[in-house]
Amino acid sequence: MTETAQRLAEIRGGVSPRRHNARTIAALTGNPGCTRRAVLDSAGVDKPKLAERIGFPARFGQSRFAITRGNAFEAQVKADGGAELLRLVAERLGVPVPDGATWTDLGGDEDRPERSRTALTASGDGPALFDHPLLGLDVAGRRVNLEPDLVAARLAGRFHVVEIKSFPIIDGQADPAKVAAAAIQSAVYVLALRELLAAEGQDPDLVSHEVVLVCPRDFANRPVASLLDVRKQLLVLRRQLDRMARIDDLLAAVPAGFTADLTADPAALAGALHGVPARYAPDCLAACELAYFCRHEARGHTGALGRPVREALGGVAEVAEVLALAEGIRAPEPEQAEAAALLRAAARLRAAARLRAAARLRADALAGHPA
Repeated sequence: MTETAQRLAEIRGGVSPRRHNARTIAALTGNPGCTRRAVLDSAGVDKPKLAERIGFPARFGQSRFAITRGNAFEAQVKADGGAELLRLVAERLGVPVPDGATWTDLGGDEDRPERSRTALTASGDGPALFDHPLLGLDVAGRRVNLEPDLVAARLAGRFHVVEIKSFPIIDGQADPAKVAAAAIQSAVYVLALRELLAAEGQDPDLVSHEVVLVCPRDFANRPVASLLDVRKQLLVLRRQLDRMARIDDLLAAVPAGFTADLTADPAALAGALHGVPARYAPDCLAACELAYFCRHEARGHTGALGRPVREALGGVAEVAEVLALAEGIRAPEPEQAEAAALLRAAARLRAAARLRAAARLRADALAGHPA
């Protein structure tokens, strides 16, 4: 075991690392500047159990109802050897629905990695659908097997990742947060499939950056397909995986002796976490199991108000300091001058708005109108 591997084992308390999957890899891109998360994920720490241990359990996840609904919709779309799915994909890509397309289910346990590799890299460009392929990515020096429910569709000589989701598209619109999550998760599969082809000496660009997203239309279960361009998500994903591959650089920011051993005293665990730099933002609440701990820790800091606020107030870290600058109680440092000017202007606008509101209330009262 290398020195780095030994250090990571000490961080997670000597237990086996928690297995990554496409969801957890996708979530890594949600806050790429957070050293705390990168270190814990690189070490394979069980963050849900860690959050519970320190008294800040995660509050997100799929309901049983959503999982059941998703499984039923997926089975419907894949029925009859994927005939309906093939039609949806072909029509969305603007190509004729091919005759004689093959359907290969790569699920099961026996020789699955080899079967997936052989099927996906075999010569030929005939139309084909591949269900449950086993793919892989390197995350912080460890090989992670991805067992997606997706379908890889090969049409007109190119692969398209097909994601089947049960959230609805209503009047042509879907929940933006769910679409964004589907896009980054699909990017994980696109990258893994490209790496598989590259390892076999084939052109990785045979895997399109356009993902086919299949969802139910409106309030029925009739499926509809749309295209997602995941080039931006691929760039973010590669950058974060490259960062985690340089784990020694990340560990340099971690205090010597830091551990997230789940058998340790909760207060000691929380204290140890405070020593590892974090970068909390409100959107962490939907993606990171430690978000509620980090939010509690960030209370009173401008970072807790979101990235746009933090960036607009660059150089002003404390909310109390923001208020003091806005009220002119204290003079700004040179690097805070621009932010201070914005704060004072905002304070003047707020005061003027309050005066106008008070004047309207007085006018309504004199006119006998209710407030």
